[in-house]
Amino acid sequence: MDQFIVEPLFGDGPISFYTITNVTLWMMLAIVGVFVLMVLGSRGRAIVPSRAQSVAELTYGFIRKMVEDVAGKDALAFFPYIMTLFLFIVMANFLGLIPTSFTTTSHIAVTAVLAMAVFLTVTIVGFVKNGAGFLGLFWVSSAPLPLRPILAIIELISYFVRPVSHSIRLAGNVMAGHAVIKVFAGFAGVLGVGAIAPVVAITAVYGLEVLVAFIQAYVFTILTCVYLRDALHPSH
Repeated sequence: MDQFIVEPLFGDGPISFYTITNVTLWMMLAIVGVFVLMVLGSRGRAIVPSRAQSVAELTYGFIRKMVEDVAGKDALAFFPYIMTLFLFIVMANFLGLIPTSFTTTSHIAVTAVLAMAVFLTVTIVGFVKNGAGFLGLFWVSSAPLPLRPILAIIELISYFVRPVSHSIRLAGNVMAGHAVIKVFAGFAGVLGVGAIAPVVAITAVYGLEVLVAFIQAYVFTILTCVYLRDALHPSH
């Protein structure tokens, strides 16, 4: 699991909140990658778009349609935030697939901050927009009356578990794929000439990792849209 160790970028001292680490470096590279794609790649605004502009436009349309379809048109005010989340996560995931790189989204410390930001945002929006009516999210009015208090407790617990599952899902999937590749790489090093099977397995898992890098960014984003819909329309 050495590939997941957080290390200072300069020196060997203890890590503090202000220490520049390998996590800091690769998060900054993810931000730079998003800037290059969305700003520099589409700055020409050509009628016949370049490849970078095509990717930027497709990404914009894809996320905007997701927000509108899942959370409704009134959620489009939050489209810039959701778009930023998706772009950062997908860029960090893909950068983590580069050999010798560091995968920031494999750390629960990173994904937990993203998940808590979503949780606090939708909770605040829910109360600001609906007031005490936001509590209707936890009251299943369609259920029989004796079951409603029990269901309300279950709904309340599941609501506060959201940031945990939201963060662990992303970090766990990314970390698992990298760990499996590392295991097969170890087999390849031990077997020498007979390493063809582990090498084939590494290639297959790497291809799966490319798919997972996008899917997990998509899942994180669409769950954000679902939570936002609940905040804007808190009714069963």
